Amino acid sequence: MSTPLTLTPGRRPDGTRQLTAAGEIDMSNAGSLAKALEAAEGPVVLDLTGVEYLDSAGLSVLFAHADRLELVATPLLEPVLTVSGLSALTTVHGPDPGEEPPR
Repeated sequence: MSTPLTLTPGRRPDGTRQLTAAGEIDMSNAGSLAKALEAAEGPVVLDLTGVEYLDSAGLSVLFAHADRLELVATPLLEPVLTVSGLSALTTVHGPDPGEEPPR
């Protein structure tokens, strides 16, 4: 059984591709994240502000695309991204002030 994960593609105001994730990213649905990132060509802003859990399978997907990702994360995920070393490979920052997290 797959853990609930919603992936919503879009574009930021500057035209950059954005993928917004909400739910949990684990081994049951990491393949969906990988497919969504593979479908998005070029640089991608991955908004993780709606993600409540991220395991090693999800981290592996992020590492595979780190060279073209910018991650938006909450303080809940920042330690995982730092300890894993991912934050040394790509930009990680919090949400823009006034930006509401996905539901």
